[in-house]
Amino acid sequence: MTKSTAGRDWNAKDGAFPLVDPRQGDVEDDAASPGQRSLLAIAGNLLVEISLPKLLFAWTVSLLLPAVLLGLTPLVATAWLATVSGHILAVTEIGAALVLVVLVALGWIGWRPLLRIAEVNFWSLNALAVQPGYAFCREALRQLAERMFARHSNAAGRARLRAASSAGAGIVLCGCAALIAIFIWPGSRWMGTVTDLAALHRLVLPTLANAVVLVSSYFAIAALVWGFADASMDQPFDLAAFDDAPPGGRTWRVAHLSDLHTVGERYGFRIESGRGGPRGNERLDRVMARLAAIHTAHPLDLVLVSGDMTDAGRATEWAEFLDTVARHPALAVRMIVLPGNHDVNIVDRANPARLDLPFSPGKRLRQMRTLSAIAAVQGDRVHVVDGAKQRASTLNEALAPHRLRIAAFVDRGGLRRAAGLGRLFDDQFPMIMPPDSEDGLGVAILNSNAETHFSFTNALGFVSVEQTYRLAAALNKFSKASWVVALHHHLLEYPMPMTAFSERLGTALVNGTWFVRKLRPLAARIVVMHGHRHIDWIGACGAIKIVSAPSPVMGATDDAPTHFHIHTLAAAPDGRLYLLPPECIEIAGVEARSAG
Repeated sequence: MTKSTAGRDWNAKDGAFPLVDPRQGDVEDDAASPGQRSLLAIAGNLLVEISLPKLLFAWTVSLLLPAVLLGLTPLVATAWLATVSGHILAVTEIGAALVLVVLVALGWIGWRPLLRIAEVNFWSLNALAVQPGYAFCREALRQLAERMFARHSNAAGRARLRAASSAGAGIVLCGCAALIAIFIWPGSRWMGTVTDLAALHRLVLPTLANAVVLVSSYFAIAALVWGFADASMDQPFDLAAFDDAPPGGRTWRVAHLSDLHTVGERYGFRIESGRGGPRGNERLDRVMARLAAIHTAHPLDLVLVSGDMTDAGRATEWAEFLDTVARHPALAVRMIVLPGNHDVNIVDRANPARLDLPFSPGKRLRQMRTLSAIAAVQGDRVHVVDGAKQRASTLNEALAPHRLRIAAFVDRGGLRRAAGLGRLFDDQFPMIMPPDSEDGLGVAILNSNAETHFSFTNALGFVSVEQTYRLAAALNKFSKASWVVALHHHLLEYPMPMTAFSERLGTALVNGTWFVRKLRPLAARIVVMHGHRHIDWIGACGAIKIVSAPSPVMGATDDAPTHFHIHTLAAAPDGRLYLLPPECIEIAGVEARSAG
C-alpha cells in the first residue's frame, strides 16, 4: 500500500482526523488490479458480476450473426442461380440472350454486396476466434516447453523451443480443425432453393454447419501455414550490442515515454497497480519537469508517448494529461502520442466484468476523446494517409469536416450519432509525421488496439491488413528517410521465460508474427518502439530493432524510483538507421527526493 506522509496532520489539532485515511485508498482501488489480486480472484468477481443476458447478446452479435450470414451465403447464391437458370430455359433464341444479359448485369450488381457480406463476416470470425485461437495454442505450447526444457537453456535454445512450439501449434490446430470440419460436414448443405428461402427455419442447422465447415477448413490450412511460417522466421533476441555512431550521419535524440496512466482524481490509484502503485499524478509531473530540464540542457528532437496516456479513457483523465503537457510547451511541440488500450478499450477500476455491446456508443466516445487529444497535441504536424491516392493531409484538415458531428456526439451521445462517425477513428491510422528532409527521421503512428468490448479482454492487440498496407505505401514514398514505427502493443512475446502463462497471454499483437514479416523489407531503416507491458527491453527480431518502454509512473509506490530512456538514433550515409546506447533517466521516489 502507498505510504506517503504528505498531509498527515490533516485537521488533527481539531480531532477531525478520520478513522481511515481516504487518501490512502481502500480495497475497492484493488478490485481490478492484477498487481494486487490474482487473476483467479478477479475472474471469480467477473463470474459473479457479469451480466449474462448482455454477454449472450454480445456473443450473438459478434459470433453467431456473422456465422449465420456466412453460412447462408452459398444457399442464397445457389437458390438465385437456380431461379436464373429456370428463367433462361423458359425463353428461346434472342429473348433468352437478352434475358441472360439482363440477369448477368443484375447478378453482378447483386452479387458484389453478397460477396462483401460473406467476406466481412468471414474476417470478423477470423479476428475474433481463429487468430486468437492460434495465438492461445502457440503461447500455451511455448509456456509448457519452457517449463519443461528451457530452465537451463541459453537464448538460442529457447529460440529453438519457440520455433518448435509454433510448428507444433500449427500441426495440432490443423488436425483439430480438420476433424471438426469432417464431423460437421454431414449436417452442411451447399445448394438452396426458393422454397428453402420461404421457410428459413429449415436452414438454421445447415447454415450453422456451413459456417463451421468453412471456418474450420480455413483454420486447418491457415494454422498449418502460420505455424511453419512462425517457426521459420527470425526469433526475437536481446540486442547483442548497440551501434556506434556512423561518421557523417545525422543523429536524433528521442525521449520514449509510455503508459503514463493519468488519473482524474487528486488521490486516485491506477487500475493495474491499485494501492501498490503511485497515487495521483505527482510522479507524472516530476517526469515532465525532469524531461523539460534535460531538454533545456541538451535539446530533444522527439518526445514519444507510446499509448495509455490515461488510465481509463475518462474525460477528466484527458484533461489532466493535456494540462500537464500544456505546462511544458517546449516538450509539447516535440511530442507524439498514440492510442493505448486503456485509452480506447473498456477498462474499469471497480468492475472487471464490464461489458459494452458491439454497437454501444461507449467505445466510440472513448475513440473520439482520444482522437481529440491526439489532434490537440500533434494535429498540425502529422498527416493522414489516403489509402486510395496516398495523398496526405494533416490530421486537423482530415477532421475538419467532422468537427460538428464529433462535438454533437460527445455532448449528447446516442446510437445514431455514434454510427454516423463509423470508421472515422480507424481511418486516421497510420498517421505520419514526415521527415524534415528526404534523409530525415519520420514517425509512423499506428493504432494497434483490437476491437474488444469486454473489460477482461481489453489488452488484445491487432494491426489490420489495411493499416499495414497504408503504412508500407507511406514509408516507401520516402525511400531515403529513417523511421520510428510507433505502436502501443509489443509485436512478439519477449524472449525471456515467463513464470506465469497470464504474462504472455492476450497482450502481444494477435497477428504480430505476420506484422513482423511485413516490416522485414524496411528493417534497415526503422526502429520499432512500443509500450503496453511496462517492461524495459531492447532487442531485435532479425534485422528489426525493437524498443519496449518501461512506465515511468506505474509499477512503483510513491517512495520508490522509476525510470525511462532517451534514445539516440543515427542515420548512416548508406541509409541504415543505427541505435546508439540509451541514456537512462531515473525519477526518484518522494521520500528519497526529500531526503536528498
